[in-house]
Amino acid sequence: MSRTAASMSWFPWLLTLWPSTALSLLLFSAVVRQMGLQVVQAIVCSHWGAQSDKSLSQDGDVIIGGLFSLHYIPSAVEQGFTKLPHYEPCTGLDLESLKYTYAMAFAVEEINRNSTLLPGVKLGYRILDSCFRYPWALQVALSLVGGDAHSCNFTASTSSSAAYEQLGETAAGGQPVPLLIGADASTTAIMLSRILGPLSVPIISYLASCPCLSDRPTFPNFFRTIPSDIYQARAMAQLAIRFHWTWMGAVVVNNDYGQLAIQVFQEDIQGKGLCLEFIETVHRETIVSDARRAALTIQASTARVILIFCWYTDVKELFLELAKRNVTDRQFLASEAWSTSDDLLQDLAISKVASGVVGVAIRSSTMPGFENYLRSLHPIHHPDDEFLREFWQKEFGCSPGATQSHVTILLSYFSSPLKTRSDHPSNVSSLSPAKGSLREASLPACSGTESLEGVQHPFTDTSQLRVAYNVYLAVYAAAHALHSLLSCPDRYSSPRNNSSTCSSLNHVKPIELLQHLNKVKITTPQGEMFYFQGADIPAKYDLVNWQNTPKGPLKLVLIGRVDGFDLHLNESAIQWSTGSNQVPVSVCSKSCPPGTWMANRKGEPVCCFDCIPCAEGEISNKTGSLHCELCPLEFWSNVERTACIPRQLDFLSFNETLGITLSTAAVSGATVTTAVFVVFLCYRQTPMVRANNSELSFLLLLSLKLCFLCSLVFIGRPSDWSCRFQQAAFGISFVLCVSCLLVKTLVVLAVFRTARPGAEALLKWFGPGQQRGSVCLFTCIQVIICAIWLSLSPPVPQHVLGFQGSKVTLECAMDSVVGFSLVLGYIGLLACTCLFLAFLARKLPDNFNEAKLITFSMLIFCAVWVAFVPAYISSPGKYVVAVEIFAILASSYGLLFCIFAPKCFIILLRPEKNTKKRLMAR
Repeated sequence: MSRTAASMSWFPWLLTLWPSTALSLLLFSAVVRQMGLQVVQAIVCSHWGAQSDKSLSQDGDVIIGGLFSLHYIPSAVEQGFTKLPHYEPCTGLDLESLKYTYAMAFAVEEINRNSTLLPGVKLGYRILDSCFRYPWALQVALSLVGGDAHSCNFTASTSSSAAYEQLGETAAGGQPVPLLIGADASTTAIMLSRILGPLSVPIISYLASCPCLSDRPTFPNFFRTIPSDIYQARAMAQLAIRFHWTWMGAVVVNNDYGQLAIQVFQEDIQGKGLCLEFIETVHRETIVSDARRAALTIQASTARVILIFCWYTDVKELFLELAKRNVTDRQFLASEAWSTSDDLLQDLAISKVASGVVGVAIRSSTMPGFENYLRSLHPIHHPDDEFLREFWQKEFGCSPGATQSHVTILLSYFSSPLKTRSDHPSNVSSLSPAKGSLREASLPACSGTESLEGVQHPFTDTSQLRVAYNVYLAVYAAAHALHSLLSCPDRYSSPRNNSSTCSSLNHVKPIELLQHLNKVKITTPQGEMFYFQGADIPAKYDLVNWQNTPKGPLKLVLIGRVDGFDLHLNESAIQWSTGSNQVPVSVCSKSCPPGTWMANRKGEPVCCFDCIPCAEGEISNKTGSLHCELCPLEFWSNVERTACIPRQLDFLSFNETLGITLSTAAVSGATVTTAVFVVFLCYRQTPMVRANNSELSFLLLLSLKLCFLCSLVFIGRPSDWSCRFQQAAFGISFVLCVSCLLVKTLVVLAVFRTARPGAEALLKWFGPGQQRGSVCLFTCIQVIICAIWLSLSPPVPQHVLGFQGSKVTLECAMDSVVGFSLVLGYIGLLACTCLFLAFLARKLPDNFNEAKLITFSMLIFCAVWVAFVPAYISSPGKYVVAVEIFAILASSYGLLFCIFAPKCFIILLRPEKNTKKRLMAR
């Protein structure tokens, strides 16, 4: 066996077991491309069951092929792989596709009437039905290219042109077409482009929109008059983003159209905060069960907006299922495959479900004369048009073939070779002529007066031609390419190449037609330039909305357009599924209000989140903030965390509770001190007052009163003068107070030392003048320290961020810690010295020993100020001032009560003890 024969021996076995799946047919195309035409001896196209045998044709000098899915897909048939693949015949005429078919026929007739385009050349066509079946699409495509509707056996040659010529020579009947208009599905277009690629047969699709078909190296013979799905998917993503639909569902058909479109959609919404809750896939072969499953998913879903990339027949099944379950609260986003379907718009059973649909639609255009052409169609005038006869039977309920006045036409019709074809082996399970005759016999005969003139019918509605116009453009593109090819000299090529680019009617080669098709540039009836950018045309879409009407059926309303990636939308014209102009809300979590930020939930999509309030000092001033922003230093967040406001000025004031308490304590201390002063003044001649050095006692009371009053300077709004005065007053008052105690202690010690022999001279150093001088000396040293400190680096008012972030504390900042430390240190030095001396004199043999009182008072004083240091350092904001005031008051009260309380008790309550004898007693 030769290598060629061996390589082909498995073909019949392969075709015998071939299932009807796109993957299988693409595998077949890959095998053909891998083997090449050099080894392909024959391809038998008659192994795929009951293909529709109906066709529409017109003779001409050059024939172009048409491939349309004119019937619905029947129920799926499980393939057992034990016999030839078998399919039930297609039933149910698709009126939309039928209109596309007549758009092609209309364009061909219009071109033939044009004296400037293809002059002297009659253009013909052959249109076959693929019935949405991939195997049948392949079969009829190969039949058209091979020149016979049922068999396409051909042998390989050394080039694609020779192979195509050999196809024409070996054709059993009919003329091979050099160009094919068709493939309404992307998967079909991929398959046909791969298989017909080696023959360089151009394919112009009017509906295949898969982005993958833009790959020129992979699909060099493919063209289309519909934009790539990249543009419609991105337009739908822009709609979702614009209306803030962050939580959506999707239903897609399980082929290249659906899968690649949803892939582009997902890529475009990535990082935009949009998520798909579910993606349901449906198969045309099992649409009933798949639609039921998808409807249950939609019903259980929390998404209120559903994106659908399907053919309109699939959508109809889905809507019927939703209508059964009364699911009428969903907003549907439609792809161009079903957004303008009259079949759906006119169906009252699904009007509640479909109301408010927003979709992307192929740009609407006009075809002058097309409506009259459709209305003039009649089986009497087109006896060989089997599709028209079927349409007539469906719409008028009669058999046009049984009209008595047209017996001659019927006889010629039934003798047509297109109806017989009984030699085809696959006709065993197809709708045979006999069956068709039985069906026609069951219908009454048409009277012949039936007409489409004046009838309102979707078939004759040409107000918004979309796909039909794509077919129209495809025919004109083919005609202009053919005109260029047959013209000499060629207007698209340089003169030196004219001889190689001109062809005759009898030798129109697909590869040459393909070259000229790449250069087509025409002006549409609307004045727009039409040309191919590789396989594609410039992207233009309409945006449509399905709105309710008083009569019941839905109407199609234009609400915007898409030019490339630019979206132009009139939102006020939209009627949503709710029946109002309010945009539906479809979110997993409601947008976080200002003052909060979105925190993603663990293990859930980014569209599902919780709203967390911003922390203090942070804000979010817009809806849906991903994070909170920190306020500037001088500002703080308001209660709602939506704006930064100036921090509230905070200081220890007389109006607040703490200020009132400390002020009351200070005034009370000054009042008590004044009372003691008055008592001492009234009883200044008594032994108790005189024995305790009355002059120093009065000076001590005066200094204590100053200590109480100086604490009031610390309360209130700090200013330059108050910051300076408060520390000076504090330091000098306390030094004066401690100096008096120190001198009193020294005098007590000196008096008892003079009682010893030879110590009389010591007393002269502690006379009244020396006492006053000592007090002044000690005090002057503090005055000098304060003067130097306040002149070099005085305390100044300063805003300090408090521990309460919403407030800024106004306090006196110590620019010089050394100065403040010297003031406190000097007071501490005097206090420690006084404590030490008083401790030494505590056991002197007096009945009333003042040294004991001074010891206790200085112990309290030192304890307070030792505790003051860490408390002062660690206290925040205005509480620093409160700590200092508390230390001043506590130490002042300690001195007042420890030293003067026992004396006042004796003077006022125990006057019998206020005698010289009592005081001198040991």
